[in-house]
Amino acid sequence: MRKTVLIVVSVMLASCGGNTSRQETAQNGWLKTPSLQSVTVNDAFWKPFIERNRTVTIPYAFGKCEETGRIDNFAIAGGLKKGKHTGERYNDSDVFKIIEGACYSLLETPDPVLRNYVDSLVTLIAAAQEDDGYLYTTRTIDPVNMAPGAGRERWIDERVSHELYNVGHMYEAAVAHYLATGSDSFLNVALKNAELVASEFGWGLREIAPGHQEIEIGLIKLFELTGNNRWLELARFFIDVRGRQEEYTRHPVGSRFEVYNDSVYLQMHLPVLEQTEAVGHAVRGAYMYTAMADISRVTGDNSYLEASEKIWRDVTRGKIYITGGIGSKEYGEAFGEPFELPNMTAYTETCASVANVFWNHRLYSATGNAMYLDALERTLYNGLISGIGQDGCSFFYPNPLESDGRFERAGWFECSCCPGNVARLLPSMKQYIWSETTAGINLNLFIGSSAHLSTTEGETDVTVETAYPWTGNVRVTVTPSTEKSRFTIGVRIPAWTGGEPAEGDLYRYVTPEKGRVGIRVNGKKYKAPISDGFAHIDREWKSGDVVEISLPMEPRFIEARKEVAADSGRVALGAGPLVYCLEQADNGPVRELTVDTSVKPVFAFEQSLAGGTGTLTFPVTDSTGTVKQAKAVPYYSWANRGKGEMTVWIKTTNK
Repeated sequence: MRKTVLIVVSVMLASCGGNTSRQETAQNGWLKTPSLQSVTVNDAFWKPFIERNRTVTIPYAFGKCEETGRIDNFAIAGGLKKGKHTGERYNDSDVFKIIEGACYSLLETPDPVLRNYVDSLVTLIAAAQEDDGYLYTTRTIDPVNMAPGAGRERWIDERVSHELYNVGHMYEAAVAHYLATGSDSFLNVALKNAELVASEFGWGLREIAPGHQEIEIGLIKLFELTGNNRWLELARFFIDVRGRQEEYTRHPVGSRFEVYNDSVYLQMHLPVLEQTEAVGHAVRGAYMYTAMADISRVTGDNSYLEASEKIWRDVTRGKIYITGGIGSKEYGEAFGEPFELPNMTAYTETCASVANVFWNHRLYSATGNAMYLDALERTLYNGLISGIGQDGCSFFYPNPLESDGRFERAGWFECSCCPGNVARLLPSMKQYIWSETTAGINLNLFIGSSAHLSTTEGETDVTVETAYPWTGNVRVTVTPSTEKSRFTIGVRIPAWTGGEPAEGDLYRYVTPEKGRVGIRVNGKKYKAPISDGFAHIDREWKSGDVVEISLPMEPRFIEARKEVAADSGRVALGAGPLVYCLEQADNGPVRELTVDTSVKPVFAFEQSLAGGTGTLTFPVTDSTGTVKQAKAVPYYSWANRGKGEMTVWIKTTNK
């Protein structure tokens, strides 16, 4: 019977074609997100990241998966090779994430070699799947001697086992594979597994939530691709069951998995609609808050969105770093208490930044409010890309805001979720540049690109030219498909052009703003009405019309609220969306330097540094009272020149 269902689904998908023109996900007033196929990035800042991800990071990560046995696990489980399971119980998910990134890269740049390699992995994954759809290599290979935490039976220890977490990433990868290739080979593996999960979990069945959220996002993607309500309802069940289930497993105190006894850590302490604070594991939480917004989008039940927004306000008011990183506590990779934002021990996992980008994009798409894009952009340019080195094959798991010189990048990790997460985000981030609205289109991020978008008056092509984030000059050329077309272009006015770097009053500028945002249309000043953080240009557009945007990019000192003890008597330095830091490679020891915030840092672009980057120079005083010039570099670029001290928050002489 299951085979028949899969054949029907395959026929339905084939009738849709392999590449949809855009993601038809706008429901209940939500903004539309353009498809990955409709946007091309040629940005001087982002294109090197994306290309290095394609040519270095993805092949390197696949190589590490081969070297560490992650890929062999599928071959062994499928009976194609003899051996024992290697590594952690959640290692399957690393392979799925990298496949997803590879497929998004194939959408940008066709590559027969990469395509063939990915398809060979799909063959191994399909072989590893058990007859009823179950896929979890450590149990299939040897159900007696499994990786620690797998649980003695299927699903019995889902709080720890990651069985559902793994396949959630598989669902996302399978959707990406279908969009990139038009083949349903991987999709059918995912659907077969989803059929099994749906037969095991639900009201009146196993009323259990996953210990690590992720499957909810994957199920909603399956629903959006296939139109099968079963996957939507299953995703909603996994959200609704949280906080309603009885304790179903216990571990001895002092065991490796003791933290899993904590319902707060697992966001199971309350039903999700009653949760108002960000608590527990930061990645799990942000995935869940993303899925909650997704549920509202596709069902029209805004209670999930409202709960997600309440938690977002809790984060922005006291639980987020100036770099956009979330999850301050090393123990449990978790959110701390309000204003608990230590710098040296900041955990701010790279995966948490990826999840934070997902979450903020969903909230923006629901509301049209640019404050969510401000948070997304800050995370994207700072706390996220800091997680990958300039060489494309060295990584951060935590991303601290201060180092005594012992912190360095690693080539891989025993738990290597972060490299795969960055690998899948970079080639897919272009979907965040624009959105389609009921009035026209919104320019969300200032990234050099071209896009083919839809408006109420028909199709239009747009190009963005800019040297952002080094300058604030942005040029948008509009080419409607008809001779004249009336619609609105919304231009985001970033929060950092005002008195605070972002929403939430956790941080504010010490240095007053001097420049103003300027907008010109065909060379003439245009006074656009502003709402929800967007300047709205409503006019009749014709081919070749040009919008020029000027954003003030002067460097500005930032201070935290007095409740943030770790930042007391210190300031950070930002310019546009970027946060800067002092590194020992440029300045010698930096943790005891002090700065007078009345001085004006001087910007310079240094082509020979970090592949081309902006720097800020300004006078500082060292511990002996000697005044010297210091050089600050963007936070994302630190730790690419060997070990050394680093600090984002600089001591200040100002009171």
